[in-house]
Amino acid sequence: MAEDERALADQLDTALGRAGYAVDRAADGPSADLLVRTERYDAILLDLGLPGVDGLTLLRTWRDAGIVVPVLVLTARGSWTERVLGIDSGADDYLSKPYRLEEVLARVRALIRRAHGHAHPELQSGEVRLDPRHTRVTVRGVDVTLTSHEYRTLACLMHHAGRVVSRHALVEHIYAQDRDRDSNTLEVFVARLRRKLGASVIETVRGVGYRMADAPGSPEPDA
Repeated sequence: MAEDERALADQLDTALGRAGYAVDRAADGPSADLLVRTERYDAILLDLGLPGVDGLTLLRTWRDAGIVVPVLVLTARGSWTERVLGIDSGADDYLSKPYRLEEVLARVRALIRRAHGHAHPELQSGEVRLDPRHTRVTVRGVDVTLTSHEYRTLACLMHHAGRVVSRHALVEHIYAQDRDRDSNTLEVFVARLRRKLGASVIETVRGVGYRMADAPGSPEPDA
């Protein structure tokens, strides 16, 4: 998330965290550029009025560099010409301030879902169903309680159904950039998920990573 208004950034950070997302924050253009070029993200929330380097310039340089992560532009610039300029610069979606946090979350979910080729808002693998709208997981229709880290692990695997997800990619998805990233805890989260969802739900691909067991796909990792 690239947003220089501290109070607004705090609100977005809290809402996204409660929705099960790990969030990295940048308050200026150069910091946002460094994060996007060195970290792996499912989506970016980008304010156009960033100090240092403005959001549109960042967006153009990312697209020119082949960075295709979905971008939701959040801005106080509400004219239709500004919206057209933002989309033509490579934005995937656009919201003008003021906006409701519920709409931001809905658009983030849609961006991530479309990026992974999922048309339906819920994800399903075998008897496991995940509803990102309510951060709800069920097995055969029965609710399963997960910790935030367990939920993020499962959501990442289900969004990449049919592919092996590398340990590195999972760790990056689970933890925010400013947190200690301990890859050893990943095995703990996977073990807990197997206990709660079923021992055979998550398949280990030795030396590579993990995959939802019933999802047919390529053995190449999503690294």
